[in-house]
Amino acid sequence: MQRLVKNFSKMALPARYLPPVHRGITQLDKSVFTRSIPLVVVSFPDPRNISVFSKRFKDEILRVPRVPHVVRLVDSPARVDGLPPLKKQMVANDNHVAKGVLLKDSVHRVEDVKQQLSADAQAFLDECGAAVRDYNYTLDYEFYHADEILRSVLPEEFLDEVPSGFTATGHVAHVNLRTELKPYGSLIGQVILDKNRQIETVVDKVDAIASQFRTFQMNVLAGRPDLVVSQRESNCTFTFDFSKVYWNSRLHTEHERLVRLFEPGQLVADVFAGVGPFAIPAAKKEVLVLANDLNPESFRYLRDNIAANKVDGFVRPKNLDGREFIRSSPALLRDWTAQTGGSVTVAPARRRRGAPPAPPRIVTLPRYFHHYVMNLPDSALSFLNEFAGLYSRHGISEDAAADPAFVLPYIHCHCFEKYSPDEPEPAPADLHARIHRRVLEIMHTSADILPMTALSFHLVRKVAPTKPMFCVTFQLPQSIAFSPLATTT
Repeated sequence: MQRLVKNFSKMALPARYLPPVHRGITQLDKSVFTRSIPLVVVSFPDPRNISVFSKRFKDEILRVPRVPHVVRLVDSPARVDGLPPLKKQMVANDNHVAKGVLLKDSVHRVEDVKQQLSADAQAFLDECGAAVRDYNYTLDYEFYHADEILRSVLPEEFLDEVPSGFTATGHVAHVNLRTELKPYGSLIGQVILDKNRQIETVVDKVDAIASQFRTFQMNVLAGRPDLVVSQRESNCTFTFDFSKVYWNSRLHTEHERLVRLFEPGQLVADVFAGVGPFAIPAAKKEVLVLANDLNPESFRYLRDNIAANKVDGFVRPKNLDGREFIRSSPALLRDWTAQTGGSVTVAPARRRRGAPPAPPRIVTLPRYFHHYVMNLPDSALSFLNEFAGLYSRHGISEDAAADPAFVLPYIHCHCFEKYSPDEPEPAPADLHARIHRRVLEIMHTSADILPMTALSFHLVRKVAPTKPMFCVTFQLPQSIAFSPLATTT
């Protein structure tokens, strides 16, 4: 599977193999990254001795990352009198181009062999009638990794700020350049583009996420200015304009984790659904989903993705404010039930040739929600007060709890719990307690109604060293769902 977050870090090259330094350039010139490394090559009359020598004398052969120790032999004039030059494209007995073995990095020229090579290795070469010659190994721009190129061109004072990787979304690579690196953005973008075949566009965000819809302005650093991407996740395909909707490839494991909690036939309300990373994979496993997003662009792509992934019967998209969606969700469910007769028809799987046709299956639409997903970590907690009177505001009395089909929904709410970099890192239990207090305050309830033990916490990731993101899960207390304080709409 394609890595969504790609890091540049690789096994380090020895200093003399690193690209030439050209600090401060802002436009890429690939020709300036060529370096010729003086080495020594050994050729054997019997090519079978190449593998024998390489296995028996591992410490005597070249061991540099990405540089092979076996090379094809081409024109290479001898530097020592009496040694014949290698002929271009020498042909061995098996009609293949002749090959040689590069000696270890400390052997820079033929004169170094006697001093640097072990006596046993030299004796083996003499026994085999091997020829030892100088060899120049050429490295160029194509050889080097992105971080090696960038470290050779960015000013020394910025080397600790060299981008360590990028997030890939479809064909787009997204980097977050620090202010001091933005003048080098075009160069950085071109290097990333050149070094990653799957990438066609490199972007940098102009500012922090500040819009109502969690989108940000983007600057195209390199590649074609096409930000409509197609992203595979959880065996689903999502198409969207990366500049107009919120998508975070780093959350794919969280998407999968929550979807695993949903059982086929259950009913989920996705309050901030985006383009469908929770809703559509859930629908693939025959979970019924009311999926909502306020962003008109997200809503448009959500509908397109529902159709493209063939889950139309299991997902109903909505374009409402999150608060309105939570408050009206029981009414929206009633509408869905009325429009479908309370069931979804599932077409049978393709049958084998000659097998009798299977009848379509019927999935009943539940009368109550099993889960609410609230993936808006900046502010989702502030929406929790809308669950007060979830049912009573729609004229559903607490007698409904006696219905065998009745369930109280589990709420999965994402949030940040930031702390000061000046304070010692709080223990997880302390962070959980802080979140619990916020939940109680927002929902206007007490620990008697919603005790700490009723909440579970999952650390999703650390957005910054002092900014962990959690998913807090709890079952909506019955007294809150049927709160008489809510007014009937």
